[in-house]
Amino acid sequence: MSIVLIAGGSGLIGSRLSQLLQERGDEVVHLSRRPRPDALYTTYRWNPGDAYIDDEAVLRADYVVNLAGAGIADKPWTNARKRLIIDSRVDSTQLLLSAFKRLRHFPKAYLSSAAIGYYGDRGNEWLDESAAPGHGFLPESCIAWEEAIGEVAQAGVRTVAVRVGIVLSTRGGAMEKMLLPFQFRLGAYFGDGSQWYSWIHIDDLCRMFIKAMEDEDMQGAYNGVAPHPVTNKELAVAMKNALGKPALTLPAPALALRLAMGEMADVVLSSARVRSEKIEATGFEYAFPTLSEALPDLLRRRV
Repeated sequence: MSIVLIAGGSGLIGSRLSQLLQERGDEVVHLSRRPRPDALYTTYRWNPGDAYIDDEAVLRADYVVNLAGAGIADKPWTNARKRLIIDSRVDSTQLLLSAFKRLRHFPKAYLSSAAIGYYGDRGNEWLDESAAPGHGFLPESCIAWEEAIGEVAQAGVRTVAVRVGIVLSTRGGAMEKMLLPFQFRLGAYFGDGSQWYSWIHIDDLCRMFIKAMEDEDMQGAYNGVAPHPVTNKELAVAMKNALGKPALTLPAPALALRLAMGEMADVVLSSARVRSEKIEATGFEYAFPTLSEALPDLLRRRV
């Protein structure tokens, strides 16, 4: 049994990862900005903005998983929001690293979420981990994030950054929002729907983090995506088919999205066709490599 400290443990990925770790016999502890005496997992207080962390959390940890960060699509991208998106990721990483050094307690591995937003809008280009970053705010934020993660590696900790794609789950994220219109027999895709969406079933993503924890040969960046990306329109049609109910699938025009969302429309209009060969080369096996396997499972189990 290992003790796994998770920052961002109450979020979509962190909640499911915590559950899977606990089911396999690990002890899970969380970091939170607020005391949570009634929490399912032992919770320690931290505040990256104030550079505060409860030392006991770090001293207990065999492994540290950092999933913390302000939501990319939660609020409009004002200059202040952009700064928060970057700072929430960089500051949390630097706080954990400074605690490792100050307490002279380094985890067996430091695992961090990153994002395929690193690649930017790349059309039909296939992208692996060696691809250069793209242009725009999403790549800019991801570069700063990964530079901070790299500082942990430079301190001698085995470090893995999982560049997370579009996480499919019925409990939050993109899929939950895309399913809503189907309640009214409508589905939507964005722009012309030709942009590539590199997706992953939430359980496969969580299993990647567990694989990275266990596999001492893993280090550096890995794409957290399924092997078969699809276009945005294909994803919308696949959801309609998985639901098994008649629905009209319509486009949400790119111009309208730009007017409504501004620069944040990049989140839904950017195209990233991302490869998964590097994680597969470690021996990782997907339980849900295709949408035809992933969507029915998600809808049936409601995960």
